[in-house]
Amino acid sequence: MDLLILFGVMVIFFAMGVPIGICLIFPCFLMLLVNPVTSASFLAQSFYTGVASSSMIALPFFMICGNIMDKGGISKRLVAAANNCIGGVTGSLGMVTILACMFFGAVSGSAVATVAAIGAIMLPEMVRNGYDKYYATGLCAVAGGLGIIVPPSYPMVIYGVTNNESIGDLFIAGIVPACLVGGLLMLVNYIYCKKHGIKGENKFHLMTALKGFWDAKWALLMPAIILGGIYSGIFTATEAAVVATVYGILIGCFVYKEVTFADLWREFKATATFSGGMMWTVAPATAIGLIFTYLGVNKAIASFFLGISSNVYVVMFLVVCVLFFIGMFMQTTPAIVIFSPVLLNVAKAVGVSSLQFGVVMTLALALGFCTPPVCANVFVAQSMTGLPMDKIVKPAIPFISVLILALLMVSFIPGLSTGLLAVLGGV
Repeated sequence: MDLLILFGVMVIFFAMGVPIGICLIFPCFLMLLVNPVTSASFLAQSFYTGVASSSMIALPFFMICGNIMDKGGISKRLVAAANNCIGGVTGSLGMVTILACMFFGAVSGSAVATVAAIGAIMLPEMVRNGYDKYYATGLCAVAGGLGIIVPPSYPMVIYGVTNNESIGDLFIAGIVPACLVGGLLMLVNYIYCKKHGIKGENKFHLMTALKGFWDAKWALLMPAIILGGIYSGIFTATEAAVVATVYGILIGCFVYKEVTFADLWREFKATATFSGGMMWTVAPATAIGLIFTYLGVNKAIASFFLGISSNVYVVMFLVVCVLFFIGMFMQTTPAIVIFSPVLLNVAKAVGVSSLQFGVVMTLALALGFCTPPVCANVFVAQSMTGLPMDKIVKPAIPFISVLILALLMVSFIPGLSTGLLAVLGGV
């Protein structure tokens, strides 16, 4: 009865379009009227502790940094670097799109921003070079998911804050899976282009490639500063976010000179609004976790999964199916806030580490950006091209399929996410 009230009111509020924070907070207090498992004052205190974390400061700074670098003209430089790197292989423009999405994801941390920035440059170019417009749009929509897979990733920050996990370690754990996803997407593109006779035009020249990377060096240096600084112990993930923001301002304003102080002010205001809404969503996470604990929800869900099987592969397959379903209907932040603590307990029960599960959840929710009905990336691509959604989703299915394959591989092979940390001495 208690859970029926809690989740029933949430679903009704979600359907009515009520802001997510209220959808999470109001049912908690309503349930206390029926079953006072704790006091309202303690519940209110837990809202504060849910966001009173130094790691939470990293999120708005990573957002500001990504937006500044986006406005600073790095998109065209990253595309040029990727284009010079790929050369004239079969399907080179599609591969350039994927590689540019990886580069841009390492700067922005946002899937939607990646689709908008890279798609605006690459979609017209791909169509001019013989790519089917529906295929090209579907490719951009799915490849844009690399924006939250390639570290630094804002879902990883939310996951780290929610589950008290090292954000720096999550970033390192996400590097190999991100490369795996990018490689599989390139393979699908190569097979498609081989079948349809789409060849690259530009031959690879070492000096041209080096020049492209040199022009984009300031943009490409940022993720190296973030990850290198965190793992070398020079600064924490929160400090890295501040360093990256200062770096982005210097590069955008004084090196590329494509960002004005008026642009900075707009980005600061937009990020402040976003951060306020984000904290209003994250704050109830601790409260909901406490209620779940008091009601025995975590144990009940773990018992349900383990009652089906205690085999790690079976349990993780079931968890992935649940995450895939959640990603189809819910945005990334509330999905992580509400479900990651519960499902993490299930994963830990079969020996899966918190770091591995964090990467698995990020990959699963990246699928939600290109699977209906939410599919934010597809909506962005549709708004850019004016094409019908069903015409975009159909050619995107092979790319979605290999993204699912990568998700299963990371779920079943721990070394893909924790191996690099082990090599570096982190685990």
